[in-house]
Amino acid sequence: MPAVKMYTTQVCPYCLRAKALLKQRGVNDIEEIRIDLDPTQRAEMMAVTGRRTVPQIFIGDTHVGGCDELMDLDRSGGLMPLLNAG
Repeated sequence: MPAVKMYTTQVCPYCLRAKALLKQRGVNDIEEIRIDLDPTQRAEMMAVTGRRTVPQIFIGDTHVGGCDELMDLDRSGGLMPLLNAG
């Protein structure tokens, strides 16, 4: 399973929802990067994704997007193949 990385904040309900879905799909390790604790991480997230909102989710080298995009990917059947790649 490829590494899963998520830019998050502590109180973000969308982050919690995304983490719950990933765990339901068998992801045990999520590298969380808390941008509320480290402003340099927010700047990095914005530089890499072009977005300001959290969560921003990466599966391997693929930028999935935020919670809505993750849910859409799951509904369309694209999440599991991405998680099972590599």
